[in-house]
Amino acid sequence: MIEDEIVHWWKDDDGTQHRTILRLESEDAQIGGDFPRDGRIVVRIINTVSSQAIKLSPEEALRVSTLLLSISKELLNQKRNLWKRVESV
Repeated sequence: MIEDEIVHWWKDDDGTQHRTILRLESEDAQIGGDFPRDGRIVVRIINTVSSQAIKLSPEEALRVSTLLLSISKELLNQKRNLWKRVESV
């Protein structure tokens, strides 16, 4: 099931517009044989040339999301500090 998509538009050196999509998909947990199996999170990147995907376990996806959150917070704080410097001049 498609959970969400982030569409990124960009232009190459010739000014031609291109689209890249980051799509998050999920696959439900299931019974495989006699044992429950984890669901999967699929991270798919689609552009005008190809499509690539990686399937993550819930634990792997949680690790990636935690890292993304931490890095994003740090980058936002860096930007805030730069604005404070610009505004104080």
